[in-house]
This record gives sequence, structure tokens and C-alpha cells, in this order.
Amino acid sequence: MRGVTTSDMNLTHHFLIAMPSMADTNFARTLTYIAEHNEGGALGVIVNRPIDMSLATLFDRVEMTLDNERYAQQPVYFGGPVQTDRGFVLHRPAGEWSATLKVNEQIGLTSSKDILQAMTLEGFDLDVLVTLGYAGWDAGQLEQELAENAWLTAPADLGIVFDLPAEERLAAAMQLLGVDFANLSESAGHA
Repeated sequence: MRGVTTSDMNLTHHFLIAMPSMADTNFARTLTYIAEHNEGGALGVIVNRPIDMSLATLFDRVEMTLDNERYAQQPVYFGGPVQTDRGFVLHRPAGEWSATLKVNEQIGLTSSKDILQAMTLEGFDLDVLVTLGYAGWDAGQLEQELAENAWLTAPADLGIVFDLPAEERLAAAMQLLGVDFANLSESAGHA
């Protein structure tokens, strides 16, 4: 049987679920949304690790005012260990922004300030999850980690990202696979 190559697999718009054996503390017990996966690598954001900062506080730090009550008290998330000083907005629908990775018509990942400016306006009504940092993998790196059983994968369900509290997202993603996280072993094998 031949090995899995990057061209065989596209995990864009999928979840990565960290296995209990995940040794990297950046990713232990995380649910990561993959916004792009191709022969060059993969990019995503962790969607279940809020940090001790509200969107209103983040906006203050970038010298903007966020009075929109829908968003002001939402938490900011640790999106991953890459560029942790930079903000990323996962949002539905995708829309048109200056620097958006459009996953599909329903969802995009934006790194430009124009979406933050729009959030301050009356009538802005997108579902958003704002992160500091992102998760990135070089070409073949994610495939290698999958071969080492570091992750489970599942097609993404945006309801899990935008409609559930952060602490329920990992278990809900596991339910997509019919698996209870508590029953997973620290090690896995290949059949």
C-alpha cells in the first residue's frame, strides 16, 4: 500500500481534533479549523481556546472603539503559535474584505483591518471568531502528523464554531465522528 501524499488529501474546511497523546502544549485538547490545505502546506485557527481578553479590549489596543454589544464581550482566541501578535477573523459569510482567504461562500479568514472597522458599525451582522495567531504546517508536515496519529479529522460544521460555547466545541466535533473524547486512548495503531 502506498503512503498518503499531499495530492491525495485536502483538509480545507475540515476540523483537526488533537489526540489525547498530543505532546505539543500549543495543540493539546484543541479543535482547529483548517482554512487552507494544499501542496504548499496548511493553515488554520484553533477555535476552542479563548484567552483572557475580550474583543472590546483588543479593539482598545488597536485604538478602535467597539460599541457593538453583540461583539464587545466575545473572547479573543489563541489561534495558534504562528504570528501571535497578529489578528485573524474567521467569519461567516465570507464577504469581500482586503485580505481574505475565502474558504467557500459560507466562510472566510480575514487578516485585514477593514473587517474590524466594519465590526464597529451599526448593522454589521456576521458571525465572527477573532484569534491572535494561527496554526501553520509546511508542505507534508500535516500529513506526517496525521500518519503519526496526532490528529483526527472531520468535515467542519460551522454551527460548532459559531453557535456553541468554546468549552463544548471539541466534544461536539468528536460527536461528528461518533467518538467520545474520554474514551480515546493515548496511543493509536494502524489496522
